Amino acid sequence: MSFINSLDISRNALSAQRLRMDIISQNIANAETTRTVDGGPYQRQLVSFEEKTSFKKVLGEKQKRIAYQGVAVTEVTKDDAPFVPVYDPTHPDADEDGYVLMPNVDKTKEMLDLMAATRSYEANVTVLNAVKSMASRALQIGK
Repeated sequence: MSFINSLDISRNALSAQRLRMDIISQNIANAETTRTVDGGPYQRQLVSFEEKTSFKKVLGEKQKRIAYQGVAVTEVTKDDAPFVPVYDPTHPDADEDGYVLMPNVDKTKEMLDLMAATRSYEANVTVLNAVKSMASRALQIGK
């Protein structure tokens, strides 16, 4: 694996984790949104990742070394968890029984996911800095 491949893997991971943090932030920001453009409460979104490998592996060529390219976001999906009914007859979105459907966003779960994404992002920054340092030292060998 070359320095460039290592940098590319870290770059892909940083982009994926940044998107994950953006989606988590959106979930937290909309945790109290009872009315969206679609008409119902906000629905929590989830990010799915997939390993990226070389195109040669996809084609099925026999290789002893597989060129890994990091991670990619495959899709952002909506969580199918049920909405939370809350009794508030004064709310403008309350039904005839006085219940309001609140989003299926658990702020505690979102904060834990955000912490995990942040740690992963930081780990990839550390890898990126280590590779840059190794490349710099390798260039100084010839001096």
